[in-house]
Amino acid sequence: MGLPMAERLLAADLSVIVYNRTPEKLEPLQQAGAAIAQSPVEVLQQADCVLLMLTDAPAIQAVVLSPETRSALAGRTIIQMGTIAPTESCAIAVEVEAAGGSYLEAPVLGSIPEAQAGKLIIMVGSSPELFQRWLSLLQHLGPEPQLIGEVGSAAALKLALNQLIGSLTTAFALSLGFVMRQGVDVETFMNILRDSALYAPTFDKKLPRMVERNYTNPNFPTKHLLKDMNLFLGAAQLAGLNVSSLAGVQTILEIAQKMSLAEADYSALFSAVNPQE
Repeated sequence: MGLPMAERLLAADLSVIVYNRTPEKLEPLQQAGAAIAQSPVEVLQQADCVLLMLTDAPAIQAVVLSPETRSALAGRTIIQMGTIAPTESCAIAVEVEAAGGSYLEAPVLGSIPEAQAGKLIIMVGSSPELFQRWLSLLQHLGPEPQLIGEVGSAAALKLALNQLIGSLTTAFALSLGFVMRQGVDVETFMNILRDSALYAPTFDKKLPRMVERNYTNPNFPTKHLLKDMNLFLGAAQLAGLNVSSLAGVQTILEIAQKMSLAEADYSALFSAVNPQE
């Protein structure tokens, strides 16, 4: 996700300096005109605003809140765009602000095609003042960034939406696998589903992958969806919700991982739901 997002900023003629813990991933950005940093400290020294697209909160801690980087946070704004728990985002905000920096959370809904087109749905948790200050920057990545509320609120909303990704996809995979095993024509099933109130566009997006069992070139890997489902479960339990319905989804994703599908597109959960005979 970070690659197409950085490419959007470069296409807008913005000055971009990039860092990745895997340096070879930066070659396309270097060719596109980005400056390459050798460390997070170098980024903070040269950029007023730093956009983060990292896997999880421990990765953010390691990259931005190490002893070396803390001293470089003063006067800098951190925009955290990955999917983490609300409590994690709030804790990171406290640490960034204690070091003299500013912090926004801005998780996104959408994957690589939306990032390439600048059509990400961006949800922001911050003060109104910080939101207005960096709105024009975020608009290069998504047309209408929305201020949800204080830090933590956008992280919560993102988890709620990703919970739907896991639950809807698992439910669809189960119904699809069932009708296939019962000998019902898949297109007949889909035509009826499309005409009903039960339909969601994501079903058609994932249908070819499931029918063909082709999970290559993922926009969102199985392992990341499992991570997000686990984060949602923890946050929902803290909120006093009954999360029993998600235990099966969690198990299906864990089975998919054990089937060596962790790096595959998350539609691979179909193979866990409907294993080949």
